[in-house]
Amino acid sequence: MPASISNPIILYDGVCGLCNRLVQFVLKYDSQDRFRFAPLQSDFAVHTLQRHESAPENLDTMYVVLDHALPEERLVSRSDAAVVILQKLGGGWRVLVMALRVLPGWLRDWGYNLVARNRYRMFGKYDSCPIPSEKDRRKFLELQ
Repeated sequence: MPASISNPIILYDGVCGLCNRLVQFVLKYDSQDRFRFAPLQSDFAVHTLQRHESAPENLDTMYVVLDHALPEERLVSRSDAAVVILQKLGGGWRVLVMALRVLPGWLRDWGYNLVARNRYRMFGKYDSCPIPSEKDRRKFLELQ
């Protein structure tokens, strides 16, 4: 099933403990079933990042693909990706979005980069990408 304008796609490090917790968080709070997922190690992510002239081997960056396969497709990264995710989750998360938007992007990205550099040490690393539950499997593009 290809992604569409209504399905932002989160590209995440599939072996990162923190990144996988983020995916579980989004799955839990995505009441409108908007998000789809692909690990940065997947062919889908590699081709998408190359199309946007981003380095697929850079596993310390989370991305959100918006309007996939449409002329206006765009890629947001790092703290901007986190803001987009929270914004699209809606509800009470919008308050956090407003707080984050008060901070300048360079400061948000500084914090993001600090955590990204230490994420394996702080949150662990898997030997391979965890397999999602049967209920959620359809949301993971590399498993389609």
